[in-house]
Amino acid sequence: MRRILRAISFPTRRLTGRLTEHMPRGLYARSLIIIIAPMVLLQSVVAFVFMERHWQTVTQRLSTAVTRDIAALIDIIETYPHDADYSQVVQLANQRLALNIAILPPDPLPAPAPKPFFSILDRILSEEITKRIGRPFWIDTVGNSKLVEIRIQLDGKVLRVLARRSQAYASNTHIFLLWMVGTSLVLLFIAILFLRNQIRPIQKLAEAAESFGKGRPLPVDFRPRGAIEVRRASLAFIQMRERIEKQIEQRTTMLSGVSHDLRTILTRFKLQLALSKDSKLNEALGKDVDDMQSMLEGYLSFAKGEAREETGELNLQEVLGQITADGRLAGKKVKTSLFGRPDIVVRPGAFRRLVTNLTSNAFRYADRVEIVARNAKGWLTLTIDDDGPGIPTNRREDVFRPFYRLDEARNLNESGTGLGLSIARDIARSHGGDIVLDDSPMGGLRAELRLPV
Repeated sequence: MRRILRAISFPTRRLTGRLTEHMPRGLYARSLIIIIAPMVLLQSVVAFVFMERHWQTVTQRLSTAVTRDIAALIDIIETYPHDADYSQVVQLANQRLALNIAILPPDPLPAPAPKPFFSILDRILSEEITKRIGRPFWIDTVGNSKLVEIRIQLDGKVLRVLARRSQAYASNTHIFLLWMVGTSLVLLFIAILFLRNQIRPIQKLAEAAESFGKGRPLPVDFRPRGAIEVRRASLAFIQMRERIEKQIEQRTTMLSGVSHDLRTILTRFKLQLALSKDSKLNEALGKDVDDMQSMLEGYLSFAKGEAREETGELNLQEVLGQITADGRLAGKKVKTSLFGRPDIVVRPGAFRRLVTNLTSNAFRYADRVEIVARNAKGWLTLTIDDDGPGIPTNRREDVFRPFYRLDEARNLNESGTGLGLSIARDIARSHGGDIVLDDSPMGGLRAELRLPV
């Protein structure tokens, strides 16, 4: 039983997967499909039932009535042959039955004409003549759109009958189809208008969330609107954003106060050391005070995260030029390349600090550094390769943890706090991107930054 279920579920999953691949991914398009698909299905079922039942039944009854009239005329012609020219029969058929008949010489019937692809009249009328008259016949339902010609082989003569198409065929069916399609289009147009108004608040909410994820301000026209559920989601998002910003502001304010107090203490230490006469002790304690000052500045910078900076345009070419100058001052060989537009929208100060933290590590541990920036399809990819000692694969995520120092892998100087890469990733993620470490073709470490711009 399990094998049977697996055999059935496997092609079902494949079919579902293919349908999912070809389905539109937007909410608006999918909502339109949810509206249009049932409407089209319902219209198809109604049209099929109408054509199969009503249209066919009416056409069959009309064709039966015409066939009975023709059969009655044949009986009159064969039963009462005293009317030599059949003028009375022709007059009776024309006045009473609305049929135009004529008695033709006994010539052979014309060859059967090609049947139309879809002609319910041709099929039903042929069946009725065969069943009720039972003589050789020929019909033409295509030649004249308003008339149907019927020829029946009699004894020594041929009866030709011209009947209006409406006598044997329900010709007003297209009116029903036009009304059905017309009303469907009107309803569909109204549904699209209402659906667009309902989908637009959701799209605005998605844009606002994406902007917040990239560290950008909310769109100017964003406000809670739409259905109750969408309004609640928008209001919850606004409140969440305000709480996050308030928490960041409170954290920054608290650490700024702590930093101010600690700086006061460090200033006192420096003053006491300046008044002390022990030069050896002064040198050792002075170095400790400088280290504490550097660590304090690093902690405060990490806590701030450049959260309050506004977004703006930044020229990548200028940033790469500054990095090249810094590398050459440090005695390093630096090569930079830029592909795509140089202008990007980021928080300029935070982005400069992000790139500086990544390149400073490369300048510290390597002799050659290559930087490639690609701005294409809404994404900025910045790749930094060096020929330094690199970082073991199993410890590449650890170096992003705050205050983590990789003393065994790299010879960090004593003033390091282990916050450089943590700050860099924090800034990258606040812009909606990330940083990944990998092996470099140059033999050292590759740091790849991806940001939506």
